[in-house]
Amino acid sequence: MHVFLLGGTGFIGRHVLRRLVEVGHEVIGLARSEASADRLKAAGATPLLGDLRAPTEWVGKIPEVDAVIHAASDFGDDMGPVDAALLDALLPVLGAMPKRPRFVYTGGCWLFGATGDRVATEDSPFDPLPAFSGTIDNMTRLLEAPEIDSFVVHPAMVYSSEGGVFSSFMEAMREGRPAEVIGSEDVVWPLVHADDLADLYLRVVEKAEAGSVYNGSAISGLTVGEIVQEVARLQGMDRPDRRIVSADLAAERLGEWARGYAISQRLSGDKARVELGWKPVHGDTAALF
Repeated sequence: MHVFLLGGTGFIGRHVLRRLVEVGHEVIGLARSEASADRLKAAGATPLLGDLRAPTEWVGKIPEVDAVIHAASDFGDDMGPVDAALLDALLPVLGAMPKRPRFVYTGGCWLFGATGDRVATEDSPFDPLPAFSGTIDNMTRLLEAPEIDSFVVHPAMVYSSEGGVFSSFMEAMREGRPAEVIGSEDVVWPLVHADDLADLYLRVVEKAEAGSVYNGSAISGLTVGEIVQEVARLQGMDRPDRRIVSADLAAERLGEWARGYAISQRLSGDKARVELGWKPVHGDTAALF
């Protein structure tokens, strides 16, 4: 397949890119800078220079593709309108292609809001933070778009031994600082290793039925306190220092989207296991890394 990848140098996207290349797909990756273009080339992709925020300047240069994977976001306060403008420019181009493209869009676990002890599935109602409400509108638009076969992946909290959502914990421990926990150590996060998530994207783009939605969750829920302890073990530490930070302070520092770190939720990935044969390697605490 010829796949156009948005976000190929980001944390999720670079794992997706590596997996696509491993199985022999040809990847064209959007690159905002020459440095990003060099990274894409090194990973086996063909770069297309362009800024996600200025799609009209580059959508006409997209070659004929079989699929698009959208794994890009800058988590800005205007990420909803940015994606809406992208779709305004991109969908007509895809609709004019000789072969009907497949389009995999990235949602997210935070769209489901706090679930408490309930485990959210793909059919659960959304209850997003205001910062993410636009994502639902864009996702709905894509699923209803007549020009494409569309799909949605809702990643859980994505991590690897390199970092991801664990990056701040790892950096603090390496520098001898307390790991900052937003909200409470009792907050529950659903988890997925970046390599397992990349395999899910591959399965979706290759064989999912049009209109399908999947949760990318390998571990339905683990408390942040347990996560910090596991990260410490990876760093060779027994008792890491921790400091609780309020969601308000996190939002002030990082943006309103950061309140998501304080959302306690559980997320099921069983649908992808059953329908696509997805088998996460890192599917329990013992195999977290």
